[in-house]
Amino acid sequence: MTVRSGVILLPVLIAALVTTATPAGASASPKWGPCPEEAAGLGLECGTLQVPLDYRDPGGRTIEIAISRLASTKPEKRRGVLLTNTGGPGGEGLAFPATLKKLNIPQEVLDGYDVIGMDPRGVHNSTPVTCGLSVAEHPTNIPRYARNSADVMTEAQRVAAVAAKCGSSATAPLLPYMTTANTARDMDRVREALGERKVNYFGISYGTYLGSVYTSLFPERSDRFLIDSATGLGGWDASFSRLFGQGVEDRFPDFAKFAASKPEYGLGRTPAQVTAKYFELAARLDRTPSPEGYNGQVFRHITFADLYYDSKLPHLAETWRALDTGKPVPSLLSGANYPTDNYIASQLHVICNDSDWPEDVGTYRRNVAIDRFRHPLFGAAAANITPCAFWPSEPIEPPVKITGRGPSNVLIVQNLRDPATPLAGARKLREAFGDRARMVTVDQGGHLAYLFKDNKCANDLATEFLVGGARPQDDYAC
Repeated sequence: MTVRSGVILLPVLIAALVTTATPAGASASPKWGPCPEEAAGLGLECGTLQVPLDYRDPGGRTIEIAISRLASTKPEKRRGVLLTNTGGPGGEGLAFPATLKKLNIPQEVLDGYDVIGMDPRGVHNSTPVTCGLSVAEHPTNIPRYARNSADVMTEAQRVAAVAAKCGSSATAPLLPYMTTANTARDMDRVREALGERKVNYFGISYGTYLGSVYTSLFPERSDRFLIDSATGLGGWDASFSRLFGQGVEDRFPDFAKFAASKPEYGLGRTPAQVTAKYFELAARLDRTPSPEGYNGQVFRHITFADLYYDSKLPHLAETWRALDTGKPVPSLLSGANYPTDNYIASQLHVICNDSDWPEDVGTYRRNVAIDRFRHPLFGAAAANITPCAFWPSEPIEPPVKITGRGPSNVLIVQNLRDPATPLAGARKLREAFGDRARMVTVDQGGHLAYLFKDNKCANDLATEFLVGGARPQDDYAC
């Protein structure tokens, strides 16, 4: 997450378009070699594959997919490959196997698998897409907070221009084919190229939807699928976007309790007083932005962003205190890497292509009015209009249906109070998978569970699943 002059991008690079007209038959084995700069020196090896741009025309135009490998050093213990995804959509993945090692993923997991990273289609080292946007033109990948109906109308004009730029960009011919279903098909080409009969998978955040789609399209080629912090049945669709309002309501009490326990912040001595301070500061900054340009909209988005991780709660409290007292706001800029157009462009391509978003501005005006009262902390942002309402192409295929058809091989790990992928979405996914899945709920707040939190119960259950295939007999609460 980055902030600059009111600009916010949450995870939650423009290169030349690389295509070829060679037929895309059976996937050739990748030639492993050195990795690009961001993944170099991490003990990884990298390669590329050619895959069809449009799987309905497998002998036509192809694009390039970049993959990495952290190979098992214990061939006697190796049981296969573990494909991974870092979320987003739009998240780069080449360095992720090394990141998992830094996060102290147990050695028995590294012994058991070649861990495979991938920049999904449209992203960075894979054939990239662009919308030709400056950061100022699309300053946030989370909808903007709408104070009233007029704000929705103003935002509609802005995001319509964003969608138009995506539709006329240098990579516009690729636009309709950047979808989760096609990324899942790319993953199956990776499986084939690696000579594996089945694949295992670990995906976080949006990566849970990608994994769910893969194991629904290719159940017979799926082994152990670990998905952490689930988006729900439709990925990042209009319904999921509105869930951010629920997610903030679920998570905010953790921050209110934290801030109330630290009277030095001066934000209130009880959680109720801290909650009241949120609304007071938001209203004040709506009227009069801070000298640094923090208005009510930015304040609400910073709060949402810092609710992702417990480690960010002290920074959030310091930010509130500074805004409340007129002191300089703590900087988020030190050491930050600002995503360029490719991150936001590839994300828009996937979420707008995956489902058919409402196109009537009136729908968003009504939803904002409803969610402002239903989820007063953040609902009027979550329900607001996005570029998907004006997307220049219609979906090329229906969303992949997630069902219980296939082996019982999915483990969902989910925090109870996740602002970004709320429990409500995970429950719907669990229900759709039926007996294919088990779900481990973790009594903690924030985004991501396995390895990202020091919860021995959840970490042990996830590791046991990856290493030995064992899952709880029934859904389990940690």
